Amino acid sequence: MKKLNLGAGDDIKKSTSRETWVNQDWIQLPGIDVVANLNKKLPFKTNEFDEVFCSHVLEHVDDLIFTMNELHRITKPKGRVIIRGPHFSSGVSYWDPTHKRFFSYFTFDFFTKKTYYETPRFRIVKRKLNFTRMHYTFLNKIFNPFINFNPTLYERFFCWIFPTSEVVAELEVDK
Repeated sequence: MKKLNLGAGDDIKKSTSRETWVNQDWIQLPGIDVVANLNKKLPFKTNEFDEVFCSHVLEHVDDLIFTMNELHRITKPKGRVIIRGPHFSSGVSYWDPTHKRFFSYFTFDFFTKKTYYETPRFRIVKRKLNFTRMHYTFLNKIFNPFINFNPTLYERFFCWIFPTSEVVAELEVDK
């Protein structure tokens, strides 16, 4: 399996006998294989990857629809795109002035149906909200069942009382 670690930063994924990782970022850091700007066409072949992993990178792009089209293009049919990004209720997310957007549990529904925009088609395999992602992850066992029980109700009424950290979505390319 060939996998892409998009916006890897210092989270370098190592290849094994079963999977080959390509680590990408916009600047040359130790372990980065490909330097590329996510706001431009990606320097990868169509249908090159079985899986693309995007952890806290899509909130930085200028045009999410363009970038999602590129992810769709470079991922094989039935391949997976795994996305982690800041939830809109997370106050910590606002500390970073390079963030251009935040995500909802339902953000990626936009890419599952025909719209007025030229959007790629994905199928949502699974998704969840994570209450926290760094220091106090043990709290996820307590709060994740509550916030994921009814995400509509949670985001409408409770996310401002108990803000959550991130959205995690696993999408399958529908070609």
